[in-house]
Amino acid sequence: MVYTAIKVLLTAVLVVAISEVAKRSTVFGGILASLPLTSLLAFIWLYGETGDAGKVASLSYSVFWYVLPSLVLFIVLPLLLARGVNFWLSLLIASAMTAAAYALTASILARFGVTL
Repeated sequence: MVYTAIKVLLTAVLVVAISEVAKRSTVFGGILASLPLTSLLAFIWLYGETGDAGKVASLSYSVFWYVLPSLVLFIVLPLLLARGVNFWLSLLIASAMTAAAYALTASILARFGVTL
């Protein structure tokens, strides 16, 4: 239980730190947010809990394939906001389009025999 609380606290601190940096500089906030810090933490937590490098490798492989459809969010959201669409509606639309991109990616990967 303590270990889980530490994981949650460290992860939350990371997210808060990025948002605080972004208040001062969106460039530096963007750089920090674009780093695979969440993935690195997940790799560390997974390996620490299981000691299974194969699981970490499998997770890393999955992250690789699913980074591509996640980029839809970062394209659609600023385009909608720049066109004056309300923030919450823009976020909803961009999230829905990202979910569709994930589904499409999973379908394409399955068609080519890529199993994650």
